[in-house]
Amino acid sequence: QVQLVESGGDLVQPGGSLRLSCAASGRIFSINNMGWYRQAPGKQRELVAAITSGGSTNYADSVKGRFTISRDNAKNTVYLQMNSLKAEDTAVYYCNADISRSRWLQNSEYWGQGTQVTVSS
Repeated sequence: QVQLVESGGDLVQPGGSLRLSCAASGRIFSINNMGWYRQAPGKQRELVAAITSGGSTNYADSVKGRFTISRDNAKNTVYLQMNSLKAEDTAVYYCNADISRSRWLQNSEYWGQGTQVTVSS
C-alpha cells in the first residue's frame, strides 16, 4: 500500500551536481524520520543523510558540506541535493522512511527501489 518512488539518479562528471527525489504514496497517517542510504559494489550499505519530522538533519562525514537533505511534508517527499560530486560517491542510493499507516499502529520502515548514481569523467 505504501510505496517510495525515487528519481534523479544519473551519470555525472566529477564536480557536478544531482538532485535525488523520493516521494511516498499510499495510505499514510504520518511520517517520522526520512533518510538516504547508499551502497557501492563490495561495500555495506551506509547512511548518507537523515532528517526528522521537525527538520533536524544528520550527515555522514564523507558528504558533509557537499550534500543537503530536505523534505516537503505536504508532498511526502524527501530530497538529496548532491554537489561537488566525487567518484567515491558512485553507488546505488536508497531512500528510507518511518511511516505509520494508522494512529493505532507504530511506524514501519519502508525502502525505495534504489537509483544509480555514477560519477565518472
